[in-house]
Amino acid sequence: MKPIEIAFTLNGKPRSAEVRPRVLLSDFLRHQMGLPGTHVGCEHGVCGSCTILLDGRSARSCLTFAVQIDGSEVETVESLGTASALHPIQKAFQEEHGLQCGFCTPGMLMVARELLEHHDTPSEEEVREAIAGNLCRCTGYQNIVAAILSAAAKLRAEKETTV
Repeated sequence: MKPIEIAFTLNGKPRSAEVRPRVLLSDFLRHQMGLPGTHVGCEHGVCGSCTILLDGRSARSCLTFAVQIDGSEVETVESLGTASALHPIQKAFQEEHGLQCGFCTPGMLMVARELLEHHDTPSEEEVREAIAGNLCRCTGYQNIVAAILSAAAKLRAEKETTV
């Protein structure tokens, strides 16, 4: 099949690329865009490790074709922060030990970002509901929940100091 030209915004920057119609977004992001933070786990949309934000909503990149992002805004875990300047969500995961092997972490971070952009004071139950579609085989989720609640507090404090 002939490649298709797509135009999209990736982590805040306008981009364009040629992609074959059957290339998965997860593969496109990792291999063609050079963003390995989007992990590929089950490849069936079950584990959530490939979660990205597509037009502000969480989406499984292993279930999305790259051609589907034409005209859209895509945010990957690389949009959050850097090793020297962590995003408050990343910092909270570090401080609360919300990661162990790290495989689920990119998806968890992106789901947390979506939740906290729409709800700055989530309850523990709301956090658990938000991450319910993301599987972690290491932590037992308690530290992840604590990290997201801590991140919510950090983001609220950050917002108050900038107002």
